[in-house]
Amino acid sequence: MATFFFHKPLLTLNRLLVLITALAIGIKTSCAATDFNFTPNLQKAYSEAQKLRIQSSQQLLAKESNSNGLKLYVDDYTEIVTLLITENPALFERWKANEEKRLDALAKMDDKSPYQRFLQAEIRLHWAFVKLKFGKEISACWDIIKADRLLEANAKLFPDFVANQKSLGLLHVLIGSTPENYAWVARMIGLEGDIKKGLAELQNVIQKDSIFRTEAQLIDVLVHAYILTYSDKKNAEVVEFVRAHPDNLLLYFFGTTVSLKDGRGAQALAFLQNKPTGAAYLSMPFWDYLKAEILLQKGGYDAAKIHYLAFLSQHAGVNFIKDTYFKLFLCSWLVNSDAEARPYLEKIRTLGSTNVESDKAALKFAGRFLANQVPVSQKILLQARFACDGGFTDAAQLALKNYSENSFKSITEKAEFQYRTGRIYQRNQQPDRAIAPFDRAIVLCENTNLSFGATSALQLGYVYKLRNQRDKARFYFQKALSWPKHEYKNSVDNKARAALSTEF
Repeated sequence: MATFFFHKPLLTLNRLLVLITALAIGIKTSCAATDFNFTPNLQKAYSEAQKLRIQSSQQLLAKESNSNGLKLYVDDYTEIVTLLITENPALFERWKANEEKRLDALAKMDDKSPYQRFLQAEIRLHWAFVKLKFGKEISACWDIIKADRLLEANAKLFPDFVANQKSLGLLHVLIGSTPENYAWVARMIGLEGDIKKGLAELQNVIQKDSIFRTEAQLIDVLVHAYILTYSDKKNAEVVEFVRAHPDNLLLYFFGTTVSLKDGRGAQALAFLQNKPTGAAYLSMPFWDYLKAEILLQKGGYDAAKIHYLAFLSQHAGVNFIKDTYFKLFLCSWLVNSDAEARPYLEKIRTLGSTNVESDKAALKFAGRFLANQVPVSQKILLQARFACDGGFTDAAQLALKNYSENSFKSITEKAEFQYRTGRIYQRNQQPDRAIAPFDRAIVLCENTNLSFGATSALQLGYVYKLRNQRDKARFYFQKALSWPKHEYKNSVDNKARAALSTEF
């Protein structure tokens, strides 16, 4: 339970939790109890916070009384969004005591209202996700446990309170996709996961509650993008959803990151270029990082460097620092400017954290490179990897055109060549042609902890699922789960377990 998965495009559940926290948690327009009064002014403040117009939201909130539980909630939401976007450690230290203050105040309010427990649970979830962002995993887990119990109790007391199903649905999916080596811990402490139930709960909110429909739809999209499978139909929903809210910067952020995650670099770039701008919105250095990622995938190394450096100059947090220096290294090394590239390796070793998988991978690469364990041939595979990750499959195919498995010496590179080849076919809508290279990668990786064996097994599970060959799909999902410890085990295991839970 302490280690969840989501990664930036390398998504670990940890980061999925972080990302989903930025969702708006709506409150109904009328409350029976005076402790929970969602005034028109508060509604406007909440809407502004959703759009990342934080200063405007705070100005509206200043007119409200702290005796109103919904005011406390929107206050909390503005802080959490700011912390998740900026990763500013000074702000975290300044605001972290507000969690208990607000929880104490809510605990004294009318417990005959479904909002009393609901808002306590939401504030605990908010801070759990922020704590995960700042590496406070133990405290975050306790908040998740307490939030889950509050929501479960609220569901029993107020079974017709549909809002509860939005948050419970999210937790049921996340806990239900937890790898088996952590799932026993969740069961021991009373956390119940059920992906099918969680998805049904989200759909119930979408169908029955106009206030919460937008948020439930967004959660549903993110769950499919980062845990389950992300179809063309889901992608069409994202495009329509984002474009229907042209002034909502948060939705454009989600549209960009989800598109990048699913290998739709051109779509990600379109969202990024058309996002709302202006001084009214919260500053987001991460836009430069995302722009640099797309440029790197397209092979625009000089332009990518400009945006990576801009991100580093503005970013207050510790996540993605090692990864950014790794990408800066690549922008020079891939064009044979080795002398310019090498200093970035030392920065990978000394700066930033290893909270997310991409930073861990960057540190591992730096160690291997400085130990002379990275051959020049790796350049070809990296070019193919980034082009394929962005959905630029023509460029990826061109990078590998004159190479075969025999062009590479190590088992690791041979396996990576086969895995990249399979992924290119897969992204080119040629899943049948992807089977042989994925199978070959698995054979090459047998009796090792190389991640290409596990990731190839996962992708073969998806291929056979698409072909409606359920037994083979199940076999490969289980094979992915059983692969010994590798650098992407949390994310691969989550996806494999989610596929088995929802399809079989």
